[in-house]
Amino acid sequence: MDRVSVSSSSSSCMKSRFLEPSDSGISCLRKFSSVSFSSSSSSSSPSSSNIRSPTKSVSCSSFSIGSSTSSVSMGSPGNLKPKVVNGTNGYVLEDVPHLIDYIPDLPTYCNPLQDNPAFSVVKQYFVHVDDTVPTKVVVHKDSPRGTHFRRAGPRQKVYFQSDEVHACIVTCGGLCPGLNTVIREIVYSLHYMYGVTRVSGIDGGYRGFYAKNTIALTPKNVNDIHKRGGTILGTSRGGHDTSKIVDSIQDRGINQVYIIGGDGTQKGASVIFEEVRKRGLKVVVAGIPKTIDNDIPVIDKSFGFDTAVEEAQRAINAAHVEAESVENGIGVVKLMGRYSGFIAMYATLASRDVDLCLIPESPFHLEGPGGLFEYVETRLREMGHMVIVIAEGAGQDLVAESIQSAAVQDASGNRLLQDVGLWISQKIKDYFSKQRKMAINLKYIDPTYMIRAIPSNASDNVYCTLLAQSCVHGAMAGYTGFTSGLVNGRQTYIPFYRIIERQNQVVITDRMWARLLASTNQPSFLRTKDVIEDKKERGPPTPLLEKQNSANDNLVNKEQINDK
Repeated sequence: MDRVSVSSSSSSCMKSRFLEPSDSGISCLRKFSSVSFSSSSSSSSPSSSNIRSPTKSVSCSSFSIGSSTSSVSMGSPGNLKPKVVNGTNGYVLEDVPHLIDYIPDLPTYCNPLQDNPAFSVVKQYFVHVDDTVPTKVVVHKDSPRGTHFRRAGPRQKVYFQSDEVHACIVTCGGLCPGLNTVIREIVYSLHYMYGVTRVSGIDGGYRGFYAKNTIALTPKNVNDIHKRGGTILGTSRGGHDTSKIVDSIQDRGINQVYIIGGDGTQKGASVIFEEVRKRGLKVVVAGIPKTIDNDIPVIDKSFGFDTAVEEAQRAINAAHVEAESVENGIGVVKLMGRYSGFIAMYATLASRDVDLCLIPESPFHLEGPGGLFEYVETRLREMGHMVIVIAEGAGQDLVAESIQSAAVQDASGNRLLQDVGLWISQKIKDYFSKQRKMAINLKYIDPTYMIRAIPSNASDNVYCTLLAQSCVHGAMAGYTGFTSGLVNGRQTYIPFYRIIERQNQVVITDRMWARLLASTNQPSFLRTKDVIEDKKERGPPTPLLEKQNSANDNLVNKEQINDK
């Protein structure tokens, strides 16, 4: 059994009106069978002797929890591996790091939210220490409980006093609707929830830490920035120099770093966190995932995605009007999606006017039976017009082969893509010109930068607010090395390594892509080998549903191919 000792240094924090104590008045951590922080090397550092975590309790003071069955090893600096809690019935918690993992005996303070009138009507506002969110919500009765993430939200005790906090915010990478909303809500949450008055903006991305002055951020000067597109802090690609960045953080006295960016930016944030931990600094490094392509794994969606899909409708509508207004009209729309075709797929499903959607995950061929040219010709004969939506990363292998272009990368390491919209438009024109079967009228629309430069819509504004508030709550509670994200409709704290391990992509053997094919009536362009390769890329079946359904999935896939 776990041994739990509770000490209280103040009677004023004995009972929060927002958190009803449990019957025992202690954490339910005892139900976990083991806690492990695996490392390539073991360490006998003071921080490895206890498991410390902000917990629900009668007191706001710290807990000391020891167990003869729990094993904790933080390892040497720079070698931190996943922090995992194993429970009964296949329960696994992929936990996020905490300041006390490497700085033991940090003082804790009562959360000022307990005296905030805005939350006086909320019952049990503080998140229970054992609240976690499952990564899979569709299970069978005998399925293991599976992997969970720590639920986001305010804790009863915090590890920072309001007047000691100096926070900074940085935006990196490409633009995305909602950036200014996230900045605004971080500032507002720090100021109005926790009384933090020192918040700095880092100008121009990562290099702004060591190359530029900071920008003072207050509720007054960020009040209406959510109505604008872009980011008031400026952004850039590259410029990541870990040593210089952490030196700047130390020199400026910053102890909370909020990093907004995509997978490359989050990789940089992970490296910054490792350097901060190596130096033993009381500095929280927290990320908010940003990508208009929705290609970050684990989370339900990224902010700005809804806005992008909504704005893409304007371009698709324009292409449809142009196409149906002339004989044999074709409207081609290129949308963002370097490696993932989510914007193109969802915009197509939302529009219902699209006849062909091409994404990076679904290979296609131009000529021959079942090819793109054959389908375009058939569609024009049947309907007299058609609309094609293509993601920017689709067909890049065909483009490169056609123009024999060399692979070039930008400052973030992304491959610079050829304009597939112009390429496919010209290929279609050339085909019908050579065939001389019919005259076509083709219009090409590229709304790429119009979409990403607009302010976020109402849905994304709400989402940005939840992301920002959750991130601030986690930082004040001492969690670090995490990204705030939505998992199965719940705000969670996700370890950096899960966010950066791979890219989220459309699975072309899943139901959503099948729904699109049913909507557009386009061929799948898939051959049997493509389905087999896609299955391999998805990895082995999960212990939940995929194993049981694999036979049915294969049957459906074969039927789809035969139907085409």
